[in-house]
This record gives sequence, C-alpha cells and structure tokens, in this order.
Amino acid sequence: MSGSFDRRLTPARPEIAAKHLEGRVAAARFVDGVAMQIKEGVVDVKREPRPDAPLDTQALYGDCVTVYDEEEGWCWGQLASDGYVGWIAANALWSRVEPPTHVVRVARSFVYPAANMKAPTILALPLGAAARIVEQRDDFLATGEGGFIYAKHLAPIDAHADDFVAVAETLIGVPYLWGGKSPLGIDCSGLVQCALARAGIAAPRDSDLQQAGLGRVVAAEEPLQRGDLVFWKGHVGIMRDASTLLHANATHMLVASEPLDEVRARNVAAGAGEVTAIKRLAPHQEQSKA
Repeated sequence: MSGSFDRRLTPARPEIAAKHLEGRVAAARFVDGVAMQIKEGVVDVKREPRPDAPLDTQALYGDCVTVYDEEEGWCWGQLASDGYVGWIAANALWSRVEPPTHVVRVARSFVYPAANMKAPTILALPLGAAARIVEQRDDFLATGEGGFIYAKHLAPIDAHADDFVAVAETLIGVPYLWGGKSPLGIDCSGLVQCALARAGIAAPRDSDLQQAGLGRVVAAEEPLQRGDLVFWKGHVGIMRDASTLLHANATHMLVASEPLDEVRARNVAAGAGEVTAIKRLAPHQEQSKA
C-alpha cells in the first residue's frame, strides 16, 4: 500500500501514521490516536498546519476526529464522518466526546446561554451540525454543554429528510467556497454530501469519490429524473427535474439552478469537457429512513 494510498483518506505521512496501518505504509512511527470532537460551528480542515494552507474540506460542530499528531497549535487527524484527513486548529477540538442525539435541520441556528431568544448567542450552528440534547425547556432543547437551541431547528439524529434534493434547494444562493460544506460557503461536492447526509445517506467528500461510490450509471437512453447526480471532471450537480441542474459553481460563485443543457454547453466551451457520468441512487436510498 505504501506510496499508492489516497492521502485524503489515509492517516499516513512519512513522519507518522495510524497504528492500524503498520505494515501497510512506510512511516517513522505509528500511533493509536485520540478521539476528539469539533466544538466550533464550522472548522477548516487544511492540507498543512498553517492558516494560509489550502482548504481541503470543513468539519462541523459535533463531528468526531481521531487525532494522531499535534504541531504548533494544529492537530492532524481523520474525520469520522467521511474519513477525510487533514489539519485542524487545536483550539476547535475538545477531548470530551459527547455522542450527538440531534442534528441541525435548517440552514443555520444558534446556541443560546438560556432558553430565551433575546439572550446573546454563544455560537452559530450550520445545517448538519450535531449536538447531545439532555432535556427540553419551553421551546428550546438543552445541550450537554449547557447551551440551548430552538427545538424546531433540530431533528433526532436518526430522523432523516424525505428528499435530499429539497435539502439542497434550501441552499440556493449560498456563496461558493472551495472546500466549503456549510451555508456560509459550499462547493459542488460539499452540497451533494451535506444534502445526502440529511437524508441519511453517507457520501464521500470529493466529486471523483462520489462518482465512483454512489448509485448506478444512468444509461444514455434513460430520461433524467429528480435526484440524479451529473458529473464532470472535478464537478458535480444535482438534477431538480429532467432538465434543471442545481450546483455550487464558480461561474455564479454560488449555489445556482439552471438548465442542464446550458451548463453542458458552457463547460465544453470553457474546455472543461463533457459529462463523465450520470448516477442514480438506489431506490432504498431515495426513500426516507425516518
């Protein structure tokens, strides 16, 4: 495996690697890692341990991380949600891991210090952020950390959305951000991953991994339908119906809905090439798991 693994998904560097990879990769030392949890609303996962390093993806409040290394205020580890590996600011991580019971079901919500909407907010939480709820107080749910979240903004962790496309549609107009996966900024594969997650469907982070791992190929003679995923090299979008594509894109620099034919023609004219695949989720994946 040494030298051929995907760095995005394998916790291994020449200096250090996960203990379970010993004998499979070359590294100076192997460690077991420590379980930690994201305690900020949205946290960048960087390629290198410095603020100006490329942004590969993001982690959300409640995400669990196995940390294998720490260097000058940065922790290097692997996200439990999708297996992505990278550097996270150490001050965004806590060693106290609280298994979440609820997930944010709206684009954005807030954590308050009391069950009172007029109280100053402690934290902003994006769609998909997860928290452990210990009790209900009036219209709010209390977290295990002493904060309060408006109850209607949360759903039980195992209560899934009926239609992942409808989830994606709530993010129309969100600005495009390379590596982003929240309503503050999102990229094409982040949009797909976040929407599918709310429907209870685990998806890889990047478009090439999504193309390889999700659904079945739609044959050329089959009509397109709502929920089909359309792939180009380095890009993916979601069909809203047989002719309309929803995607986070660098042309509009936001999540936009437009005719698929226009997107195809624009990509060809720009040298981005033709569609590489159209994938359709299995019927059991398209149904709600609520």
